[in-house]
Amino acid sequence: MNQHTPIKGRGSLIERATEIYDFNAALRGRAAPAVDLPADLPPAPAMSVDTAYQAPVAPVAPPACRAPAWTGPVQPIDRIALAEGGFIRPDGPVTAISEEFRLLKRDLLAQLRDDARGNRILVCSAHSGEGKSFCAINLALSLAAEKDREILLVDADFGKPGIPARLGLEAGPGLMDALTDPMIAIEDCVIRTDIASLSVLPAGQRSNNDTEYLASARTEILLKRLTEGRPERIIIFDSPPLLAASPAAVLASHAAIALLVVRADTTPESALRDAVGMLKGGAKVQLLLNAVRFQGSGRHFGSYYSKGDAQS
Repeated sequence: MNQHTPIKGRGSLIERATEIYDFNAALRGRAAPAVDLPADLPPAPAMSVDTAYQAPVAPVAPPACRAPAWTGPVQPIDRIALAEGGFIRPDGPVTAISEEFRLLKRDLLAQLRDDARGNRILVCSAHSGEGKSFCAINLALSLAAEKDREILLVDADFGKPGIPARLGLEAGPGLMDALTDPMIAIEDCVIRTDIASLSVLPAGQRSNNDTEYLASARTEILLKRLTEGRPERIIIFDSPPLLAASPAAVLASHAAIALLVVRADTTPESALRDAVGMLKGGAKVQLLLNAVRFQGSGRHFGSYYSKGDAQS
């Protein structure tokens, strides 16, 4: 027989326990008996409701970067120069050339929508004289007619820059200046025009290391500075000829689409193959056939050159 338990062997465990513990008093909230604590025990720190429990707080994401607005002075585009050069006139009537570039831009916009490289288009050619600058300006003018778009036409033909002059604009510091001098903010080089959605970035001062500067990490930093957080912005580069200057192939690595202008009955097949080869591994290559003449019925892509051939 167990001599250490005072509970007799009858009744359930709960019934036996009630003989020792007064559960009813405990339920009525009877105070617990005082406990003697050591004199040298430090007092418990005060605890407020706020410190007793803190709900987990979700981390706050930093604000998304957004390219600055272009705030330079506005220069008017020379409409007479546009008409004399055979370019699209923003305030002019619908023409065959404007319709052709409308079809072109619809296809390009659909491709840019799904490309992770950003809204950058390189307009290039194998040789000079094939109409690349003519196509670059007209594409920029056509895209500028889109609602909720901002178009930046970049003169990247550093050896023979000419985009501002063709539009009647006064060129100042440009892309190459911002690449060579970290103190120059690239957004300050942008020329705003009186076509609200069209701006121009001049080529800037020529350097003996154009290709090396374009291949540097700073180029991508500056391009993001122009477009980051602004998906409505589209950059169009007018590059030097691929087979005449090396910067064009480097520029292609920064573009989503390379629009390779081919002059009908002029560009040799061998030159076209060489030019395409220089664009491999970079942008998606699209061919644009220029100065085509059609006879008979049907849609005439290039028929707008019937009053004269394009000049690059």
